[in-house]
Amino acid sequence: MFLALLELRAARGRFALMGSVVVLVAALVGIVSGFTTGLGDDTVSALRGLPASHLVFSSDARSDQFARSLLDTKTADAWREDAGTEATPLGVSITRGTTDRGTEVDLAAFGVQPTGFLSPDVTSGSRLTAADAGTVVISAALADDGVAVGDTLVIDRLGIELRVVGATGRLSYGHVPAAYVPLKTWQRIRFSTPGAPAATAVPDQFSALALRSPAHTSAADLDERHSTTTLTREEAYEAAPGYTGERVTMSSIQVFLYLIAPLVVGAFFAVWTVQRGPELALLRALGASRRRLLAHTVVQAALVVVAGTAGGAVLAAAVGLLVGEQVPFSLPATTLVTTMCTVAAVGLAGTALTLRRVTSADPLTMLGANR
Repeated sequence: MFLALLELRAARGRFALMGSVVVLVAALVGIVSGFTTGLGDDTVSALRGLPASHLVFSSDARSDQFARSLLDTKTADAWREDAGTEATPLGVSITRGTTDRGTEVDLAAFGVQPTGFLSPDVTSGSRLTAADAGTVVISAALADDGVAVGDTLVIDRLGIELRVVGATGRLSYGHVPAAYVPLKTWQRIRFSTPGAPAATAVPDQFSALALRSPAHTSAADLDERHSTTTLTREEAYEAAPGYTGERVTMSSIQVFLYLIAPLVVGAFFAVWTVQRGPELALLRALGASRRRLLAHTVVQAALVVVAGTAGGAVLAAAVGLLVGEQVPFSLPATTLVTTMCTVAAVGLAGTALTLRRVTSADPLTMLGANR
């Protein structure tokens, strides 16, 4: 341990340079992890917040189910009766609107039954009620965009007026803030034609059927009987626009960084071991055991990697505080710790490239065997 610290002090410039590289790699991994989590939250947080275990879609919708799936009341009633569990309709679509104060916003309209279990809790204002179909509960993200409780939100091209009665948590779908409306109002938003009279009938359909708990009967049997597809809530995340592509892209970047870290650390310590080959041979000639030299190398690597990883964690957390809510970035403490531990582990694994050369140091080198 003393020798390891002595060499760190003597070659502090080289070790500082290596530590800086580890800091940057660890910080980059942490930042990518924060963006991965943030983008995922920004895409499916509204789905994640649904108090449902499964979602039922029409069988003809094999991808982008929320946009392509349509179920009717007859199918929903039959499914609910056969499943023996609480179920409620859910409509999801993305639209645009303008408030009476001229604020233009995009919103993901979630059509729910006001008395059903999907009706959101509110942090301010009041909840949806069956008595008034012209109301909306907005996400906190819409409040950040300038929409406030008491505003009137008009859906573009359709002229549907919605009175903002409450606000809920920061929920979004497909990077668009969520807004919850009564199911009948959602059906008007989804199926109305611009310029058509307000009294025009719209189909009594919706995107999915949400189950509070798993069906008592096999979901596969129910799907075959009613021409539907049942997914768990987590599986339904892939139906959100862009979710799968974003996850694959960001995860691929993380994997490459995890592969780069051990190579960089291993290359540095390989060169460092070659440079101090005579010193290692001298230590062997003086009686130092292979185990002692091995522990000496591992301690050096651990100090550099752990210190660099800790610095990278601080830098990644600072970036998270800096960007705030301006971009979809989320780096909880548990995620940060897990990511940094992985970086440290793969970094230390890179030192395995140098261990054989350390343990094979020949004491005869210092006794003139090479002359």
